[in-house]
Amino acid sequence: MIQRRQSLYLLVVVLLNAVVFNTIDINQFNMSHVLGDQSILIIRSLFSISALLALITIFLFKNRKLQFVLGRVNIILNFVLVGVFVYGLLNLPGEKQFSEKGIEMLLPIISIVFLVMANKAIKKDEDLVKSVDRFR
Repeated sequence: MIQRRQSLYLLVVVLLNAVVFNTIDINQFNMSHVLGDQSILIIRSLFSISALLALITIFLFKNRKLQFVLGRVNIILNFVLVGVFVYGLLNLPGEKQFSEKGIEMLLPIISIVFLVMANKAIKKDEDLVKSVDRFR
């Protein structure tokens, strides 16, 4: 059911987290002072998990309650990503690295917005189904 609004919102999240993030040069965003030597791997895996979770959520259109819960889990995961980026930016050792940062910080925030819109559409569908069930 790709034609549903929430599926389109979730598809945007998949595209943001999987395609756009992997085309950005994340190597300039070195957070080894925060996450250790594997910082790039951790950040890439969190974005990949978020994209995979959104993709799984798209295909759970028959189970709207589970779809809603997975949307909330994905929102929490993106808040973790925002927290990692903010903590990393606040603890940067110098100004020159801070000025080079680009869209990496905005990707989780944009994803959160689309996930909230998807959850609102899922909730609206669930309410519509419940109201139709009352008439039977």
